[in-house]
Amino acid sequence: MTELDKYWNKFLSETGRSPDDKCAGDIGFEAKGFVGDELLTLVLAGKKTALFSSYPTFAIDNEPLPVSGELYLVLDRAGQPQCVIEFENIQILPYNEVTWEMAKLEGEDENLDAWKERQQEYLEEEGNILGFDFSPDIKLVFQEFKVVYRSK
Repeated sequence: MTELDKYWNKFLSETGRSPDDKCAGDIGFEAKGFVGDELLTLVLAGKKTALFSSYPTFAIDNEPLPVSGELYLVLDRAGQPQCVIEFENIQILPYNEVTWEMAKLEGEDENLDAWKERQQEYLEEEGNILGFDFSPDIKLVFQEFKVVYRSK
């Protein structure tokens, strides 16, 4: 049994959830300008409660879009589980329609302009690697979540 499996089973046991509850996957938070596990610290402190992903990434990788209610393990840089999150709200919208109310839930920027600049740079880099072009109407997947478990 892997460390991830052990952590998942501990989560199920300590929260009284059904053994049938499935882990939808794992997430490691990374971002340019953040060192180490700073984003994980924001998650654990309740200051980061959302993330954005590019819609083209899901399409290119043939990955299903996340669904509200799905549970994910959140890993630190060393690949060790630190908490479990549950997606509460999933929306697909164009980059140019993201509001400050949504962007600030990422907990990384001081205003919408800073978020847009950081996000555009990320999307351009990701597009260069995966083969899509950034445009102001590129679709994003907004994923709002809550921490439902963290080990003591």
